[in-house]
Amino acid sequence: MAGGGEVVLVDLVKRFADVTAVAGINLDMPPGEFFSLLGPSGCGKTTTLRLIAGFERPDEGQILLDGVDMVQTPPHKRNVNTVFQNYALFPHLSVADNVGFGLRYKEVSKQEAKKRVSDALELVRLQGLERRRPSQLSGGQQQRVALARALVLNPSVLLLDEPLGALDAKLRKALQIELKALQEEVGITFIYVTHDQEEALTMSDRLAVMSNGRVEQIGTPSEVYEEPSTAYVADFLGVSNLMDAHAEGPDGDGRCKIQLGDFELVAARGDTDARGDVKVVIRPERIRLEDSGTTGENRIPGMVERVVYVGSTMQVIVHLASGPTLQAWVQNEGDGLPYAQGHPVAVHLPSVALRVLAEASAPDAEPVDA
Repeated sequence: MAGGGEVVLVDLVKRFADVTAVAGINLDMPPGEFFSLLGPSGCGKTTTLRLIAGFERPDEGQILLDGVDMVQTPPHKRNVNTVFQNYALFPHLSVADNVGFGLRYKEVSKQEAKKRVSDALELVRLQGLERRRPSQLSGGQQQRVALARALVLNPSVLLLDEPLGALDAKLRKALQIELKALQEEVGITFIYVTHDQEEALTMSDRLAVMSNGRVEQIGTPSEVYEEPSTAYVADFLGVSNLMDAHAEGPDGDGRCKIQLGDFELVAARGDTDARGDVKVVIRPERIRLEDSGTTGENRIPGMVERVVYVGSTMQVIVHLASGPTLQAWVQNEGDGLPYAQGHPVAVHLPSVALRVLAEASAPDAEPVDA
């Protein structure tokens, strides 16, 4: 496969009439990284991908591929390839001809082309299906054909625009793992666009969470999930319990004293020097439900409003005496849940799991592009 594959975006801006779809973003994607652009519809992620591919021209900024600015370079002369959500396979061509289509325009002998097609199909585990037409394949197999067609050209960067979007949930999960394994095998840079948080967390080495054409946070999946830097990121990535609180500054042990309704808590994560109105966030899997009357640090009385059975976990909706309603996840260990609807409980919000966010939440994105 091709070497290189470093992509650097510098102050990149793209406007459509009076709408700014990409608002001066800076990203550095090293060679061989699986990098995801994650965000809701209209956040600018697809426009960013199209700018890298060359399908759109930026109004400002640079797109550096291995140190060379590509802004003036047409798409077919950039060493990148794109896999689209709809696959765009030719229905009248066989699998082998679909995969080898791009090689017709390269200086490659028939023998070399045949070998490269065979290698690409082996890479995506479609050996033996060379003569089939796309209509004779499953959705997952069509997706693999589209991947092989992109990889056969030895790009240094592969751009993927929600390529699993048309597949059912079980197949998506299987292909997420397969796609990450494939990326590690070929060793090239993958830049992946998705609105699916689980997909981004499962596959990415790093990811950028986007909103309104801007990058809210960049980091590894665990950094962005465990240490969200804004209320927007906390709310968008996974299930969060976001609460309004009042911060009263450090407690002397590196934690922040916060007032949640009538209750005083301490939070060990986030902006622990904050004072004034803040948001605090805790993930549902970090909340502990205890018997009513249990006392101790960071415990608030609550009432179980609803229990939702989802198989591996039980989602418990709890109303706190301080006002907010939280979601807690309890692991299903086969014994059922000791707390039924209407049951009083003590809700433990461990300080190490409670995060203070001083910034206000970003406004909701307005749909601009997918």
